Amino acid sequence: MREGIRPFIGASESNNGVTGFIDNTNSSQASNVLGVNYNGSVGFSFYHPYEALFSDDVKRVRWKDEEANNKYTLLYLSTAISQQKGKYAYGYKFNAQRMKRQLILLPVLDDGTLDYALMEHTMRVMEYEALRKYMSQMAV
Repeated sequence: MREGIRPFIGASESNNGVTGFIDNTNSSQASNVLGVNYNGSVGFSFYHPYEALFSDDVKRVRWKDEEANNKYTLLYLSTAISQQKGKYAYGYKFNAQRMKRQLILLPVLDDGTLDYALMEHTMRVMEYEALRKYMSQMAV
């Protein structure tokens, strides 16, 4: 790896998974994705709106429905994935096969399709509340 300005995402639980900055490019390069750790800090998941390269220990996750891929729906999915991390430990790794079989409960519409609008709305409200609280503390 050559030192540079492109974030490199490793299987870390800190700094949104950014473990360094490099100048390389390869097929792991992506943006607007979740980086889900399945080795190292297992089950941690971070949203990456920026272009980055990903370690082999980090799966890149996106919705199949391209229109649904946005900051808010991916943050909702990240939260849902992170709730599963407690069941994976040294003796029971979160490998690619288990990741494919992992059930993640998400809101659905009456017809059984994913309710992306509810996911997005929920995360927008949470963001608004966090910003409102922060701004009210700054005004003091």
